[in-house]
Amino acid sequence: MAVLERLRGWAVILKRDGVTLWFAARHPDVPWYAKALGVLTVAYALSPIDLIPDVIPLLGLVDDLILLPVLIWITLKMIPARVLTHCRRLAEEWIKDKKGKLISWTGGAVILLIWLVILMAVWRTWIGPWLSA
Repeated sequence: MAVLERLRGWAVILKRDGVTLWFAARHPDVPWYAKALGVLTVAYALSPIDLIPDVIPLLGLVDDLILLPVLIWITLKMIPARVLTHCRRLAEEWIKDKKGKLISWTGGAVILLIWLVILMAVWRTWIGPWLSA
């Protein structure tokens, strides 16, 4: 049971820090590169579509368990400490008020676009030439 509690606590922190990045992206004292990475990270985190689909055994969990936490951690390191404290407080208040599932259809559209570009590249590189041969 201790492992489940630790995982649950970790998930709460990740959710809070994802919302923290959203507030940090709007703060004037955050560097532009931290804002850009923060917006991309939040869009990806809230996207209903994963870069690596969860239906792929084990590999589908990589983005949820490794990629997303690493992106959040890197972005948080770029934000000045006093701004981070302020944005975390705003995030905690926002989460208490909303109490709903967070989702971003814009983030989903971006991930879908990435997959379409990948599929087009595969088609043009391997499948198209193979069919016309």
